[in-house]
Amino acid sequence: MNNKAPNSFGRRGLFLTVFITGAAVMVIELLGTRMIAPFYGTSLTVWSALISVTMIALALGYFIGGRLADRAEHIGLSLIIALAGLFTLLIPWLTRPVLLATDLLGLRAGAFVSALVLFSPSLTLLGMVSPFAIKLATLRLDGIGSSAGSMYAVSTVGSVVGTLALGFFLFPLVGSRAILISSGLILMVLALAVAFYEQKRPKTLKSLLPCIGLLVIGLCLLPKIVGAGHAYTGGTKFTILSARESLYGWVRVIEEPARDLRFLTADASMIGAASIATGKSALGYQKIVGLMPALATQQMTRALIIGLGAGHMAKVLHQQYGIKTDTLEIDPAVATAASDYFGFKPTGTAIVGDARYEIRHLTGPYDLIIHDCFTGGSEPAHLLTVETITELKGLLSAQGILALNFVGFANDRNLALASVAKTLTQVLPQLSVFIAEPGEDFNDFIFLSSQQPLDIQAKALLPEQTDWLKQRVFNVDKTRGSLLTDDFNPLEHLQTAKAEHYRHVLVDWFGAELLVR
Repeated sequence: MNNKAPNSFGRRGLFLTVFITGAAVMVIELLGTRMIAPFYGTSLTVWSALISVTMIALALGYFIGGRLADRAEHIGLSLIIALAGLFTLLIPWLTRPVLLATDLLGLRAGAFVSALVLFSPSLTLLGMVSPFAIKLATLRLDGIGSSAGSMYAVSTVGSVVGTLALGFFLFPLVGSRAILISSGLILMVLALAVAFYEQKRPKTLKSLLPCIGLLVIGLCLLPKIVGAGHAYTGGTKFTILSARESLYGWVRVIEEPARDLRFLTADASMIGAASIATGKSALGYQKIVGLMPALATQQMTRALIIGLGAGHMAKVLHQQYGIKTDTLEIDPAVATAASDYFGFKPTGTAIVGDARYEIRHLTGPYDLIIHDCFTGGSEPAHLLTVETITELKGLLSAQGILALNFVGFANDRNLALASVAKTLTQVLPQLSVFIAEPGEDFNDFIFLSSQQPLDIQAKALLPEQTDWLKQRVFNVDKTRGSLLTDDFNPLEHLQTAKAEHYRHVLVDWFGAELLVR
């Protein structure tokens, strides 16, 4: 072991190195979901795949880094960091071909393999940094514990700072590709600084030239890397009117003129669709929800929509019934797209924020609450628990109705539908369920919950509307489901098959190329 301790500048430099690389680990991990979410969604499956890949890569990095630090005097820390920087730079460039190549593997295997290929090289190399830094900072055998503890503590602090900086400041202002590219360049500049330090140490092969070489390679590839995310132009079938990355997803407005359709998508989910010519909603379930005010025992004057989508429901409620509607949408990019491309105009208070937080600050009563946060890709399961429904009940008027849209299968094996029904009736005893497209297994289901029974024979409905609605009545055996609570909520697990099927539907409709960033 080298008996010469690093000078104070060298030790501070090592702490700075593990701080920056620790921050880079979290940046890559968190942005990993943003890179693959438009193709595979943001379900628990995708998060599980990415977290598993991160842990595997770091474990390999710690193990390999520890062995090399002891046995390979000719490998410098700077070269490891430079390689990590180069592989980080390559992530935006490789995302499209890797995702397209893994599409045949399906949702779970595809998400895992794509994450493994894209992120494990840079994460493994970053995991190797701490063992090397510990070796360089250690003077005596009895100082290893102190050095190791200090290095891992500083690295963890770097991870915390990287996470907060990314979520609170960088990501709302800068796209994920730009952040990844910047992170790669910062790592390569850091590698050059470490290489200068290493030149002064004995028994260390000069690594300055290799680091410079890797930096040159990265800079030469930079134009292709920057432009890699804009390869798809929409072709002749689709036209992309708008694309905006937000903290919650990749929001796009896509037109298919041949079918007279304009879509609003968020990652791998379609959250709105309308006729280009008329602007009317093309989603069948919204026609059912649009009849709900006619079923009420008293006139509705005020409504709340949770999950704005393209904003059609607020428009229908105002134009047909004169209802003033407050809207609650978590993603500002969705709210902007609804206004700019689908003609949404608030008739009440338009709130942008997280539903679980915002509904605690709303003041009722509402005659109708439309809960439409459930997309084909994944559900925000925390918004469908006894606790959430109880909070919404507190905002309803005595005769109020809670309408909830849910995507799933109609077959008897679907415990997700039964769980939703069981949870709703735990809070609001009267429940009616309608199916958007009778005869089809994969469907939208509309749950109507209230304190009082609903009358489908309401006088406000036309005879043909009554017959149309009766054809869509759907029976759910709620005794077979699980009660969904904040403590126990298996909904996303119950919807795994739905998520995989929905993705196949979306790929068949749009094509895999359109879903890749």
